[in-house]
This record gives sequence, C-alpha cells and structure tokens, in this order.
Amino acid sequence: MRQPIGGEAETSRRARSLHRQSTNPRTSHTQGLLPRSFSTRMSAAAGAPRFRKIQSFRTDYAPTIITQYESERSGMQVIVADRPGPKINGYFTLATEIFDDSGAPHTLEHLVFMGSKNYRFKGLLDKLAGRAYSGTNAWTATDHTAYTLETAGWDGFAQILPIYLEHVILPNITDDACVTEVHHIDGEGNDAGVVYSEMQALQYSSNELMDLCARRLLYPENVGFRYETGGMMDALRVLTPERIREFHKAMYQPRNLAVIIVGEADHQNLLQILDGFEDSIKNDVPLSDGPYKRPFIDSPRPPPLKDTVVETVEFPEEDESTGEILVAFFGPDCNDQVLSTAMNLLLTYLCGSSVSVIENVMVEKEELASSVSYWMDPRPNSVIWFQPTGVATEKLAEVEQRLISLLKETASKPLDMDYMKECIQRERRQMKFHAEGSEQFYSSNFITSFIFGARDGSDLKGMENLHDYDVIQAKLKETEEARLAERREKLGKEGLEELKRRLDEAKQKNEVPIPPEVLDRWPVPTTKSIHFIEAETARSGLARTLGTPENRTQKLIDASPEGLPLFVQFEHVPTNFVHITLHIGTVKTPTMLKPLLPLFTELFFNSPVLRNGQRLEFEDVVKDLESETVSYTINGAGRLGDFEGLALQLQVEPDKYATIISWLRTLMFDIVFDPVRIKATVGKALADIPESKRDGRAMASEVEMGIHTIKESFPLAKRTLVKAVYFKRLKKLLEKDPDRVLSWFEELRRSLFTFQNVRVLVTADVSKLPNPVAAWDALTAQLGTSNAVLPIVPPVSVLNAEGKQPGSHGAVVIPMTTLDSSYSVSTASSLQSFADARLPAYLVALGYLEAVEGPLWNAVRGNGLAYGTGFSREVDAGYIQYRVYRSPDASKALDASRTAVTRIASGEDPLDRHLVEGAVSGIVLAAADEQATMAAAAQQNFVLGVVRGLEPDWNKKMLARVRDVTEEEIRCVLKELVLPVFEPGKSNVVVTCAPIMEENIVKTLGAAGYKTQVQPLSHFYDDYGLEGDGDEEDEEDGTDDDSEDGDEDDDDDDDDDDDMDDV
Repeated sequence: MRQPIGGEAETSRRARSLHRQSTNPRTSHTQGLLPRSFSTRMSAAAGAPRFRKIQSFRTDYAPTIITQYESERSGMQVIVADRPGPKINGYFTLATEIFDDSGAPHTLEHLVFMGSKNYRFKGLLDKLAGRAYSGTNAWTATDHTAYTLETAGWDGFAQILPIYLEHVILPNITDDACVTEVHHIDGEGNDAGVVYSEMQALQYSSNELMDLCARRLLYPENVGFRYETGGMMDALRVLTPERIREFHKAMYQPRNLAVIIVGEADHQNLLQILDGFEDSIKNDVPLSDGPYKRPFIDSPRPPPLKDTVVETVEFPEEDESTGEILVAFFGPDCNDQVLSTAMNLLLTYLCGSSVSVIENVMVEKEELASSVSYWMDPRPNSVIWFQPTGVATEKLAEVEQRLISLLKETASKPLDMDYMKECIQRERRQMKFHAEGSEQFYSSNFITSFIFGARDGSDLKGMENLHDYDVIQAKLKETEEARLAERREKLGKEGLEELKRRLDEAKQKNEVPIPPEVLDRWPVPTTKSIHFIEAETARSGLARTLGTPENRTQKLIDASPEGLPLFVQFEHVPTNFVHITLHIGTVKTPTMLKPLLPLFTELFFNSPVLRNGQRLEFEDVVKDLESETVSYTINGAGRLGDFEGLALQLQVEPDKYATIISWLRTLMFDIVFDPVRIKATVGKALADIPESKRDGRAMASEVEMGIHTIKESFPLAKRTLVKAVYFKRLKKLLEKDPDRVLSWFEELRRSLFTFQNVRVLVTADVSKLPNPVAAWDALTAQLGTSNAVLPIVPPVSVLNAEGKQPGSHGAVVIPMTTLDSSYSVSTASSLQSFADARLPAYLVALGYLEAVEGPLWNAVRGNGLAYGTGFSREVDAGYIQYRVYRSPDASKALDASRTAVTRIASGEDPLDRHLVEGAVSGIVLAAADEQATMAAAAQQNFVLGVVRGLEPDWNKKMLARVRDVTEEEIRCVLKELVLPVFEPGKSNVVVTCAPIMEENIVKTLGAAGYKTQVQPLSHFYDDYGLEGDGDEEDEEDGTDDDSEDGDEDDDDDDDDDDDMDDV
C-alpha cells in the first residue's frame, strides 16, 4: 500500500491543481462569521462524538501515531498521522469516478471555493484561512479530488476546518459561478473560462495526448480510469451546471469523504468539530441512508490485456527531431503490500539510477534517450509506466522495441542479487526518510487506502512497519541460499577447487607489477603550473597583536576611520562579493548546555527577532536575509581548524556590507526565543535520531569520541548518542517548564556573543568597502570591549587521560541489528603540533599507505576484506586514527593492515618510488584543494595565522619539505607514529557490526592481544546531567536499534572528522 513520494496520490501527471497562495496575517478573529454549531471548542449536540475508533498504532520507522476513525452516522473516514512539528496539513479527499470526459470532477475543484450554503461569498474561505495562519489548495486526479488545508498550529486548523468542509459538501454551484469558472463565450465570440482555459493549454500537449491514448487502450468504456477527469474542451463547452450538481450529489457525500490530517492534532476537539459538522448538514445531504455505490470498488474491473498494441500519436510541434514513448503494463493490486513493494523495488532495479539496467543501457551506453522515467499508479490493478524521452524521431520504433527487448532480457536472466539488495536497502532508507520528513508520505498512502482499500482499515494497518521489505529480503536470502547449494552440489569438490585455482590465477595476472620504466616515461610535473591564489592580509583591532603586514591593503585599513577594537582580519582578493566569517568560541559555554548548541544554530536564522522595535516573525527574517545576502549559515568551525568553535558565515554584495553587520547585531542579540519554534526544532531533531543511530560508521566514531574526550568538548556534546536522551528529556521539559528552557538559550547567547569570544574574517575587494573597520561598531558596541580575545582551544587539550595515552580500554564491540557489515575505528597517540619535525614524513607515509593500488588497497580492499580504509589527518590533535568501513569482518581487515604496514616499516617490503612520488603529489593536490577559490585561499590564511598560529608561508615551506623526505624517515614515522594504532596496549578499537559477526570479531581481536568487551549502543548514551522524570520511557534499553536494516554509508572516503563540522 505504501507509495514513494511523487505517486499519483499527490502529484499525478493528470492532476489539475489550484495553486492558491494565501497570505498569513497574524490575526484570527472570525467569531461573528461562524454559526454556533461550528464553534471550534464545543461539545457534541448529543454527548460524546459519534465516531468510533477503528485502529491506532505507532509506526516503527518514524515518530508517528496513525489513528483511524469512522462516523457511526455517515461512514465518513478520518485518518490522522500524529507527528511533531508546528504544521498541520489537511487533505479532504473524495473518490470521484466518472464515465465521460465532461470534466465535472475538475470543475468542482474550482467551484467549491466560490462559496457555500452559510458562507456565500466568493473568496471568504481563503480570506478566513489567511487570517488563521492557513493556506488552501486542491487537485483533481483520475480517481479522486483532494482539498488541502495547511496551517501553523491546531487552533487555526480547527477554526477553518468546519467552514472548509461545508464548502466541500454544500457548495453554491451557481449558474454564475459556472459561467466564469467553467466555460463561457466572451464578447468577441471566443471560448473562455478558468477550467476551459486550463484544459485548452493542456489538451494538445504531447504528454496529455499520449496519456489519454494509453488510457483509451488500457480501459474499456465502462471503467472510470479511461476518461479525462480534467475535461475535454468539446465536452466542457456543453457541460451544464445541472450536470455538475448531479455529479456533486452523487460523489460529494460524507460516506465518500476522508478527512486526512498530518500533524499534532487535538483528537477530542477534531471529533467534536466533525460531529457538529454532520449535525449541520444532515438536513441537506444523506448521511448514510439509501443505496450507495462505492466508486471504483463496486464498478466493473478492467479485463487483462490480451495483446500488445503500439499506437502512434501525433502532436503539434514545429521541432520534429525528437519524440517520446509511453509504455504501460498492468501490475499488482495496490492492496497487496508485498507485491506492490516488490514492484517498486523492481522498478528501482530497472530504472532507478544511471547504473540500473534500462537507464544504463538506453541512456548511458546506447544513448537512445535522454532519460527513462518510470512510475506506478496504485489501483486494484496498478499501472506500470515507462517513458523514454528525448528520442530521435526516426528511432522511435527502434527504441520502443529496445525497451521491450531489454525487459525480456532481464526477465530471462538471474537478477543481480547484490544490486537488488542495495535497491532494497536504499528504498527502505528512502521510505524512512520520507516518513520522517514529508507529510505527503502519509497523505498519499492514506488516500490510496481510502479509495481502494478495505474500510475496516486492514489495508491501512500495513503502514505500521516495513516488514514487507523483510519478507522480500528473506525470500531473496532463501532463494540465494538454495541457488548456491544447488551450484555447490553441481560443481562438486573438484569443480570448486578448479574455480578457486582460476581465481588465484586471475589475481596473480592482475597483480603483475607495472615496470618502472613504463611509469618513468611520464615525469612528475613541476608545481610551476599550479597557480595558488594569493590573498593579501590586513588586520585591525585586537587582530593587530598577530602583526600588521607591510602591504597596500594594510595601509588602506590603517587609513580608514578607526573603530572599536574588535578582532578583524581582512583578506583582499578581487571578488565581487564580501565573505564574512565570525569565529565564535564555546569555551565559556556551560558544559551541561553544550548539547543545546545544535538547536541554537538551527534556530539562529529561523526565529523571530526584534528589529527597530518591531517583532519580525521568522518567515520575514528569512525573507529579509534572502534578499540581503547571497547565502548564510552557522555551523561547527571544523573547516576553520577549530572543532570546538562555531563559524557564522554570510556572503553579501559590497553595498550590503554595513546592512549585514546590522543584521548580525540583530541576530546575535535580538532573537526572540519562542517555545513553539524550539519545540518544533527539537521534534525535527528527534525524528532524525533513529536514522542516525543506524549508521554503523558514525556510531563507531561517536563511541570512540566518548572514550577519549573530555565532557567539555563541543563535538562530544553534539553526538547523536547525547541527543537521543537529552533532546527527549528537553521536549518534556519544554512542556512542563518552558521558562527554564528559554533561560538556558539566553545563557547560551550570553556565553557565545562576547567581545573576547569573537574573531572576524572579512574577505573582499577591500578597496570597495565603505568604512571597512568602523562599520563593525554597530556590532562591537553591543559586544562590549576587552583587552584580549580568549585563546582558541588546542585540539590536544580536549583529550581525557585515556585519549592522551590510549590502550587500556582495549577493544569494544557493539553489535547492531541494523547492520549487515562492520566498521571500526582504532586510536593511538600521535603528533600534537604542526611544528613537529616528523610532520613532512608523516604526511608522505600516510599518503603512501592509502594510495590507490597501494599497500593497504591491495592488502584489504584487493582481498575483499573491506570496501575501504583510511587514516585521520588531525595533525595537532594528539592522536592518529585508522578506520575500516563496510567490511565483512573488520578484525580481519585490521590484521591484514597491520601486517602490510609492519612489512614496510621493517624494510621487508621495499618502498615503491612511484608510490612515494604519488604521495607527494597527493599532498600538493590537497593544498590546492584548500585554496581552490578566492574565498578558500583567504580562509586558509585565517586558519594558518589566527587558528594555528603559523607563518603565512607555512604551506609553501611544507610542500618543499615533503619533496625531500627520505625512505628512512618514512620507515621511522611508520614505526613511531603509525604502527601503534594496530598494537594492543597502545591503541583502542571500537567496532560496530552485525550481531552474527560479533563472536568472530571478539575472538580475533582477543587473539591479537586486545582486552575485549561487548556492549549495546545504548550503553554509551549520555544525558549531560539533564535528568528525566520517573515515568519516561527507558531510553537505555537499546531496542530502538533493532528495528531496521542499516544505513550502509555510500561515501567511500570522506573523513569522519569532517562530518563533525556540521552542527
């Protein structure tokens, strides 16, 4: 039943949508307009609301509770997906079946907004909605019409709901409305009307013509899916108001209406409102009496296709060089959840990406089409569509035949089960992502269930979990095991040994070393052609303590009007923009409040502010910032070389320089911390946590960090393992004591935005800046002044005792049922300073080990022991880390890595001169990457001089020194700095793995000499001192890690430490 986002339920190719944009003034006074029976806070006329609860369940893949009700009087369906957040989204949906092309369903979508029995004014609904923080919209699809209400908060939604529903069930549908909205002939004899004009623009488009032709071929005349619900022009010209009213009477009945709501709903109030609404309409429409034919369900089903039919459709187009193809098949019943899921997976396998069968062959390799789209319309016999586009006209017939032949070829061969497994995992992840991030995930599936599913809710129940993916995966496993068993029996022992011999022979041939003379034909290029961007540094205020360069820009700064002594470093480059970065330390932030920093940064640009004495809501703040800036962000300062700080960055045009500084002052000091906004942000963060905890690679890094880092560290405080407990308790505290939480955010603000805690980088064509120094007084006056800035925290200072001397903790193995592979992080002591004389050799040695087709590549990846490995590069952090990711057994990958490094360090394996040259070149490339743009080059100057305290030419000197590294120096650093990361007693290891791998990994690491322990992930949760109440759910039971398959990180070589840049 579940559909991926983008299905017909909300974005059908045939949907006719009203795009109604309502403004949101912050008033909601409508008391005199509502009949008494529609009061939003009322008791039902006859006691308790007459709606029975069919079912209620919590989904196990998202923080959502789905509840289904049914009116005992009318049969009206109510489906609610309760999920945290400030928005309430309503979809008032009716199944609309018609057996002609009159367009009556589409016309009602427009006419409903023209007034109703008690609210006869056109536009009244939209204006009331605008006053109640709401917006309305609607669409018409082949099988339903949906009316939407989007509201901030329940109160506004509750106020508009009964008015909106009356417009739907009791619209005016006057002759006058039909004239303007449907069709009329103007004074010049031309056909016109809103609906007519809309269809006029669509009817002869290629997509519409192909779609209509395909449906005519798929369905006979007695099936509603055959017809154009938008209306054909010739039919619209003769459509009468009476016919529209007849269609409305037949279809717009409460028993054919589903009230679908996604958001935090007040269920008692909702049912009271709906009960009162039914009371108000019972004299105008039948609630449940009389015969009733359920659209589509009680209608004849289409017969199966007997033959393949190819039809050519011509459409008006001057450019006849290309055409399109539309192919349709009947598929499974949308109520068969397993089959429907399997079909979606098969479509992903066939067309999901550039590496899938059809897309890869027809688009990438044979270049027969620009793309091949695919989708599935959910129905009792769903329709599967393929659409090759951008096909050369002369090749249309050939491409259609090629598509069919490819499908037949794929069906005739065994599926690539490894890729199919990846498709399953990706589809599962995407389903969870959409469930957590999109209300349309719920609305589309609810609509399909309402139209085609059983009214007892049994089909809807399938949304409780993702077990259909497990069924398919289990079937695949069973089939695969049987296939392998059959193969082994067929081959026998001798056959298997022959295959192994052939594989070893192939490996040997593939590993034939490249003769040195071949490589020597291409000498290593000089660096003369690498033109690094030069940024000219100047300083003002307290930045002068670092020195004032002798250059033109410094003279310009010295000559400009002097301002308050804020720490500002200018970088002059010929850019058309001003890049402003504020480095903000967190050293003065109370430790217990540091987990709030991710929320603080999320709220920073998304909160109301007081500006010029007036409150601006966050929507207006965002609009203003977007109009004043090129971009803006606040994240961790990892890319500034300081993982303990924040980086507030904005890009503006030069004439906005002073304006954006004023905005900075407003954002830093005049934010209004709003409990509603904080609650919504906490809700979003909580929704992300389950998926984050399924990432074995990230969790291994988070556990490692907890073992080696002091509590005061910002990256430690913002881990998922902290958020899982802290944010849950924070949400409850927001409800019980919001003032306390607000006071914490105020304390955060005070700890961050002080004169001594802020360093500014301005990258610009400094000559174009008006008052480059004094302009900052608008901010500095609020920050105050000081004689010095706080020192930037050295990375090595956040290590705890175990971090400074790893080894006593040993190996920690964390089984995670969300994984089917393993990840490891090994940590040992290492360099603590960029001034260490061993640094050049250290960089070359790591580059040598990590080279493609280098020692570790061949030892680990080449032998199938892991998808990848890599070392950290935190030169001044005091540690070295080695990571293994996506491994069938991380302990074996570590063992092979240790052996390879030992052989090189001991001299048993000679150093390959060409790989050494490659390592040096890699260091040069990394330096170029750091300075690839003008802004990056300027930022690098800031990192070197301000954060790391190095000379401006440090990079150039280092690049010269790495070229002079000797083989002996490489072996020396391998022994002293690299090998310890593989040695028990000198290193600690954290492994996350599938439970089935636990025993072997523990055994192998123990045999290597590590003290081992097995712990659940929940063992490493940390509440940072935020105590919970006694009745909260046990967050430490670890059960939330057992529900889903894991997130196999597809990012093969990103350093995990870089991931921590983002707050």
